[in-house]
Amino acid sequence: MTGTMSVLLALFTFLAFTSADAKPNAGLKTWGRFSKLPYPGDKAFLYDTFPKDFIWAVGTAAYQVEGAFEKDGKGLSIWDTFTRGGNRMATGDVGSDSYHNIHADIRAIRQLGVSHYRFSLSWSRIFPNGTRGSYNEIGTNYYRTLIKRLKEIRVQPVVTLYHWDLPDHLQQTLGGWSNPGIVGIFKDYADFCFQTFGDDVKYWITIDNPFVVARHGYGTGVVAPGIKNDPDLPFRVGHNLLKAHAAVWHLYDRHYRPRQQGKLSMALASHWIKPSRTRLESLRECQCSLDHVLGWFARPLFTDGDYPTCMKTRLGSRLPSFTQEEREQVRGTADFFALSHGAALSFQLINDSLKFRQQEDLDLRMLLYWVNAEYNKPPIFVVQSGWYVLGNTKTEDPKHMYYLKRFIAEALKSIVIDGVNVIGYTAWSLIDGFEWHREYGIRRGLYYVDFNTPDMKREPKTSATFYRNVIQRNGFPELPENRPAQGIFPCDFAWGVSANSIQVETTPSQFADPSVYLWNISNNGELMRLEGFSAPPLRRTAHCADYATIRQQVNEIRQVGVNHFHFSLNWSALVPTGDVAHPNTTLLGYYRCFTRQLLQANVTPVVTLWHHTLQRSSLPASLDTANKWLNRSDAAFADYARLCYRELGAHVKMWITLNEPNDEIVSYQEGHQMLRAHALAWHAYDDEFRHAQGGQVSLALHMDWVEPAFSFSREDVEPAKRVLDFRVGWFAEPIFGSGDYPLGMRSWLRQLNSLDLPVFNEEDRQLVKGTYDFFAISHFSTKLVTHAKEDSYTYIAMLEVQHMIDTTWIMSPRPVVPWGLRKALNWVKEHYCDVPVYVMANGVQEDPARFKDSLRVYYLYNYINEALKGETTNTHVNTHLLYAYKNINRDTHCTLIIFFLSQGYLLSSYLSL
Repeated sequence: MTGTMSVLLALFTFLAFTSADAKPNAGLKTWGRFSKLPYPGDKAFLYDTFPKDFIWAVGTAAYQVEGAFEKDGKGLSIWDTFTRGGNRMATGDVGSDSYHNIHADIRAIRQLGVSHYRFSLSWSRIFPNGTRGSYNEIGTNYYRTLIKRLKEIRVQPVVTLYHWDLPDHLQQTLGGWSNPGIVGIFKDYADFCFQTFGDDVKYWITIDNPFVVARHGYGTGVVAPGIKNDPDLPFRVGHNLLKAHAAVWHLYDRHYRPRQQGKLSMALASHWIKPSRTRLESLRECQCSLDHVLGWFARPLFTDGDYPTCMKTRLGSRLPSFTQEEREQVRGTADFFALSHGAALSFQLINDSLKFRQQEDLDLRMLLYWVNAEYNKPPIFVVQSGWYVLGNTKTEDPKHMYYLKRFIAEALKSIVIDGVNVIGYTAWSLIDGFEWHREYGIRRGLYYVDFNTPDMKREPKTSATFYRNVIQRNGFPELPENRPAQGIFPCDFAWGVSANSIQVETTPSQFADPSVYLWNISNNGELMRLEGFSAPPLRRTAHCADYATIRQQVNEIRQVGVNHFHFSLNWSALVPTGDVAHPNTTLLGYYRCFTRQLLQANVTPVVTLWHHTLQRSSLPASLDTANKWLNRSDAAFADYARLCYRELGAHVKMWITLNEPNDEIVSYQEGHQMLRAHALAWHAYDDEFRHAQGGQVSLALHMDWVEPAFSFSREDVEPAKRVLDFRVGWFAEPIFGSGDYPLGMRSWLRQLNSLDLPVFNEEDRQLVKGTYDFFAISHFSTKLVTHAKEDSYTYIAMLEVQHMIDTTWIMSPRPVVPWGLRKALNWVKEHYCDVPVYVMANGVQEDPARFKDSLRVYYLYNYINEALKGETTNTHVNTHLLYAYKNINRDTHCTLIIFFLSQGYLLSSYLSL
């Protein structure tokens, strides 16, 4: 491209960024726009890829990683001085020793497969006292070598001129960035860098995060140079930073761009903020918060060369002003929007005074959209993004990995859905290093650095493996298993609704009113009660149709169009004393009527004998003691089951003995007795009732899916299996498998020297084994587990596993992970062959503030679709679906349940209505 064409291109870029379309506060529409996007569909993970020319980068900063602070003629920086003062405990004197480890850094960069590497130049390594007269050839050669090695592996450098490490000489003699005279000195330093490195550099960053430099370097004193005695000084420093950047941009534009064809910008960092109330005033406060952090520097560069109106209004004379000539000099001096986002600023360096009573949030996508709207659609290069882990974390960094996934996924949505021109993404950082004011207390590298080894050994973390895989695939391409299944369920597919319990009347309400009424005497259809008159008592036997609540509930079930209904009996109410010889005959009669009326309405009843809840045991009072199930409750439960089979079995052909007994709060001894209770109840039906009634009996186990946090790591597969053994296999293996507890469960407890797990004698083994007619589970969500311990997540010491979630999952409040259901069903199939499966509970908690239950609709569609996949894929599941209600009473909280039924395979899913 000719020099003339380059100038025209630069002019076009300038005009594009400063056109009349760039309206002040255009970003104010961001919050409203996102609040109107379809929920939860817009929150779902997007499987797609980035543009072919997308920039994948990784980055570092000189002071954090280089070390060699006095080597080969390097001068002191303000960080060399700052870390030796006050109460600071550590320095970056050695850092990650990248100065002596170019080969190791290059190897890591090549392994990642990035196209660009962002690094910063140490000003004091090139000019030890900050000026050209102190030029250091050896220090300069270090960067020449680094750039040469990058070219050899076909990685383009993204070079930052200033990343917080000002030559200390300039701070001591001039006052650093507080002195306007530094503008010319910075320009001369940049001129040398363009001249020396510019032929090989196509992306330049003048200054990194001027907000932190100004506010926290010269205001709060949190970072170097640590000045904090003048509340107005940060604004004067920010003024000088903008002028210095503009001077360098014009220098490059006039003297270097025509030949070198590079692009230049200033890296601006920002948090995100959401309104505390849905009022325009709150939105304006959010806008003002962003203006005080990002707009402070972005508006002068990308809009009109002046500060945001909100800043000028609130700060008044404290904020310096630009002359008209200075405005023209500053505006348009950026070839792209260089955006930093993540741990360097959000939730760490934004204090409450800049939030203006609003709520800080971590949303890169909305920030990208705001930048796009506020500054007239500039190309956005995310030049720093990522999170951090604690300093004791080594190569397994699940927290960092999933935040990285979240940010990359948000950038992808920004491109594909929002139409934002995001041109690149930079994961931060390449290696662990000195983390500024956090010193070595946190780690942000994709590569672990062992600071205790002489060569600062680098090892890839799991986040590095993840990032490499994303780059290789250029995003998250859709796999066949991610696509919705197309097809229909069998014609005999069953639909139903369910309730933990039903509404009960103790006496029939029909014909119970003895009053006498006159009907329709005023032609309005109303009844008029006659005072002083009553009808004689009826001499008739009560009928099931006399119960108004039964009619109401059955009618509402029929209106849904289902043919199955699942509910639970109340053991303590049916047998209050615990003696089945003295049951509550009234309640038994009601249940008998209820099941009969269901059958007459062509609805099949599915009945649970005992429904475990955290709030109450539902055991009869005589058994509800401290020992509960240890108090010979197994035999009592078998007698109770016989009572129910005898009284209700004519109408009930599907029984659940125990619902979710495998709760974490249940002891192994209690669980052992529950297994005996179930087995005794099953044998009672099999021996005494099955021949006449022809029903089926089993128990329902809680089974949320457990996925290895690192799907590409064998070390997390075993912990996932271990959790499933302890949570599901605990009850499943004795009944559906070997007649004993899982081998992995027993061997793990033996390894811990624990004797808590009971031993089956041969009689109990034969009693329990095979006591099923189907496999029933409750499935709500999915968790990730890893063997890597991080303090910020739930760690279970006994199992040596840590629970966590993927931060890209929809939450409400549990994760919505439809594919977890399919994996749970596959687990059952793999372990217990073709046993019929019922998923008796599966659901989501809807936000009561939302008028529409769109989350439930999304949940239903996707979970049902996963069942359909089970039928249409090699799992060979021919599925029938059944919905069933819980408490079909308009005045109560209702729950929708889904059953998937296939050749005796039944899946039921709870969903709150």
